[in-house]
Amino acid sequence: MNFDRQQLETFAVVVETRHFGRAAHALNVTRGAVSQRMIALEEAVGTPLLVRDGMMLTPAGEIMLLHVQALQLLEADTLQRIKPAEKGRTKIAIAVNADSLATWFEAVACAIAKENLALELIVDDQDYTLSVLTRGEAMGCVSTASSAPTGFVAEPIGEMEYECVATPEFAKTHFADGVTLHNILAAPAVLFNRKDGLHSIFLERLIGFPVHGYATHFFPSPIALLSAIRAGVGYGLVPSLQIQSLIDSGDVISIAPQRKIAVSLYWHHWKAAPPNARQISELIMHHAREVLTQLTAESPHYSVKGGRWAAIGSVDGQNDSGNS
Repeated sequence: MNFDRQQLETFAVVVETRHFGRAAHALNVTRGAVSQRMIALEEAVGTPLLVRDGMMLTPAGEIMLLHVQALQLLEADTLQRIKPAEKGRTKIAIAVNADSLATWFEAVACAIAKENLALELIVDDQDYTLSVLTRGEAMGCVSTASSAPTGFVAEPIGEMEYECVATPEFAKTHFADGVTLHNILAAPAVLFNRKDGLHSIFLERLIGFPVHGYATHFFPSPIALLSAIRAGVGYGLVPSLQIQSLIDSGDVISIAPQRKIAVSLYWHHWKAAPPNARQISELIMHHAREVLTQLTAESPHYSVKGGRWAAIGSVDGQNDSGNS
């Protein structure tokens, strides 16, 4: 069967706006026309695509949205090849975690945005993980999961390295005699949010057993978290890419320089992708492999669920969505 282009476009706009009325306004048609097109498309495929209560995609709707996203990119690529000077930007979305965006991904995102595209970066700290990708909401996703969902490929791109730091004054006050259990329980830590599991992993590796009950501050932004540490609010884990210049200048110091944490990252993308989507994937992977620490047999690898990593992966590569 051949899909009706008007129905597909209406479906995509309804999903984007999550409202029939707003979709009608965006398409410059009546709400009744939007409803009729949706019904006709669902009748054509023989199954519901959208749960009206809550405007949630069905499994078939997720597959259909993925088809529409790929079709839009393929058409944009074809038009660009035929008419290189043609104006107009095709929308694409990429899911990425906050720490990657604050460090290595920002430059590559700017490079993508300069192409003939309209880029949306999905940064989320809830439990959406790879379902952002499988639902068709993104054409690619930075993830800690090594296993790709059906129809996608997971490419290793390197490790994000973290270092635990504090100001010299904070370290002198709270860790004068070392990073002991007593000092850890007394010194406030700065975490991303309540689901940030990275700090607990660091402490367990450092002390040798799980540590609970330590004081915490929550700053759910990489920039705000680092600013809090620099202000002497507490100590915490920061990407080495973000913190190295401040260590070199003496603004902050590493309180456990031999205990860095490395988190393995993967780029998830469509297995069968249009040429322009493949080019974006190649650009991201090339840049990541130049900037991130590359995996070795001796490297410690951790997959962290929640907090900074919730939007980009899950524990041991298992998707817990059932998807900040």
